[in-house]
Amino acid sequence: MKGIVITGASSGIGRACAERFLQAGWRVGLVARRAEALEVIAAGQPGAEILPADVTDDAAVDAVFTRFAAGGRLDCLFNNAGIFTPAAPLDEIAVADWRRAVDVNLTGMFLCARAAFGTMRRQDPRGGRIINNGSVSAHVPRPGAAPYTATKHGVTGLTRQIALDGRDHDICGSQIDIGNAETDMLRALAAKAEARGEVPPPMMDVAHVAEAVLAMAALPLTANVLFQTLMAPKMPFVGRG
Repeated sequence: MKGIVITGASSGIGRACAERFLQAGWRVGLVARRAEALEVIAAGQPGAEILPADVTDDAAVDAVFTRFAAGGRLDCLFNNAGIFTPAAPLDEIAVADWRRAVDVNLTGMFLCARAAFGTMRRQDPRGGRIINNGSVSAHVPRPGAAPYTATKHGVTGLTRQIALDGRDHDICGSQIDIGNAETDMLRALAAKAEARGEVPPPMMDVAHVAEAVLAMAALPLTANVLFQTLMAPKMPFVGRG
């Protein structure tokens, strides 16, 4: 049975991916701060392992991967946990929000990638795959989103470094940049846009993201999707204004 750890597994993209991997017969380590939400996903799923942790806590992250590795092989990490802080002009962004975004979106991803990389280097046979959840914001920004945009650009650099440093250890680094998967968070943003009299953003079913991540994770280690952009096709992502 293949094994994957999914961070931010309690809701949204993380939950959709966790449920899809369980359906496909994978052993899935469910990581999020809210254990009770993970228990709902794991109910009746023999392959699910509840691993509550805060990804910004290095000791907690190391404990997650030690516990998961004790039960079998780590084939993949889906490094998904992230936050979107309140939108604001650059000079009105709270420093606390900036630091919180960096802690979760970038440092948290590094800590999980670091722990997974070490596990994959030392297991027998060695190797595995680390898939980072980027964003189309890693290419173009959304207005008022400096913390999110900056951290997602940082994730792209981290992905490239994982792919480079992993070569000698049979570890593949990958990134999926997602544009407007329909989750509770995006539905809330759409509701706010409608309340302002704006056209809500086009969205796609989050199930497509889960299928894409599963396809990336299931590749043999002789092949890798380094970067993938999956988006609602009517998003104003390409073209000129």
